[in-house]
Amino acid sequence: MQKRLITEQLARRVVRPRARDTYKGSFGHVLVVGGNDQYGGAGIMSAGAAVHAGAGLVTLATRPVNFTPLHTRYPEVMAIDYTDHKMLAELITGATVVVIGPGLGTDQESAETLEFTLTHVTDQQTVVIDGSALTLLAAEKKIEWPASHIILTPHEMEFARLSKLKIAAQTPEAIQSYMNTLPTGTILVHKSARTTLYTPGSQDYWQNTTGNPGQATGGTGDTLTGIIAAFAAQFGWSEEAIAAAVFTHSAVADQLAETEYVTLPTMVIDHVSAYMRQLSRP
Repeated sequence: MQKRLITEQLARRVVRPRARDTYKGSFGHVLVVGGNDQYGGAGIMSAGAAVHAGAGLVTLATRPVNFTPLHTRYPEVMAIDYTDHKMLAELITGATVVVIGPGLGTDQESAETLEFTLTHVTDQQTVVIDGSALTLLAAEKKIEWPASHIILTPHEMEFARLSKLKIAAQTPEAIQSYMNTLPTGTILVHKSARTTLYTPGSQDYWQNTTGNPGQATGGTGDTLTGIIAAFAAQFGWSEEAIAAAVFTHSAVADQLAETEYVTLPTMVIDHVSAYMRQLSRP
């Protein structure tokens, strides 16, 4: 297989200046479904990252206990209870990008929420499947993938559960072999020290060129998921757009690492808009 590098030049091709005659509807609606009573921060960070990375509208479907901390930190994000299936169905139908999984948990209620979400998405939407949702799907005998554009964002252990490939066996060739069993409209973001991207039937893969050890902290993946969702909502579903999101997330962390020992996810969220401004300038 051939390796293609994800570089700043690629990110600059994706992140362009905004046209003057645009409004919030021009940049998509991201719906994040996640954040149970215990892991509310994951859903909150994912939604906050989507806001700061430029999604026009962001809604977090979460447990009510998370409403106050969400609105304290990110008042721009709308919120509903994901157990309200009538409202959740309406939001799923109207979203540009649906994220399912950050902090969702793996209990029966979480499994029901995942199934409900995946059965209500349409072919025109992008679905980002992350965290707990990947663990729940890995336990299924046969996975019924949605017929939409799919982005999977597992770290190495989550991918091991999903693919049955032990971490040591996750070579580019083995990962690609698994990807060839998935629907055509799927992008895998395989998170590791050097995150890589794969698509079914491809003869090459993308490798990120940014990232640092300061990102090794809880919530980093949730933040990446939100940035990916925002990029897909604004710039469309494509390998280049998702690769640019991966690059941007870690490039922001690299800038922070010049003065910080740990690049916390919330710090990355706070700085991602300024970095995207840099990318968009000639």
